[in-house]
Amino acid sequence: MSGLFDDLRDLYQEVILDHGRKPRNFRRLEDATATARGDNPMCGDRIELFLRTTPDHRIEDAAFQGRGCAISTASASLMTEVVKGKTAEEARALGAAFRELAMTGTCPDCGAALAEDMERLAPLSGVHEFPSRVKCATLAWHALNAALDGTKEASSE
Repeated sequence: MSGLFDDLRDLYQEVILDHGRKPRNFRRLEDATATARGDNPMCGDRIELFLRTTPDHRIEDAAFQGRGCAISTASASLMTEVVKGKTAEEARALGAAFRELAMTGTCPDCGAALAEDMERLAPLSGVHEFPSRVKCATLAWHALNAALDGTKEASSE
């Protein structure tokens, strides 16, 4: 069993490194309808999130810029992929589930509706073993809530 666990850990680590080195949606979105900045003062991670929403409040596009550790960058990259097509409410629910995953390593309340997206976010589940890194993984999600709320500023503190 430990061989399978080690293989899974290696796969997850590879996904994080890939998204950290080559983040998806790493660009400025000129026609954004909502933006927010996220700041993690403890380690210096900073992102600016851009969202373009449709008239019926679906996230049509999501992008980010900034600098941070591989975990912060990978999380923002994965987040911008999974929130596309979601309503603000769906994106918030996904963010709450992800924060649970990041803090505990599991998400017992993640039902079938979130299963596919949570599987894509699973590579970040290992951060729960490193409490100081949970803030790195959740920074983009705090910025997402700030953008959806119109508050424009988010902190991992």
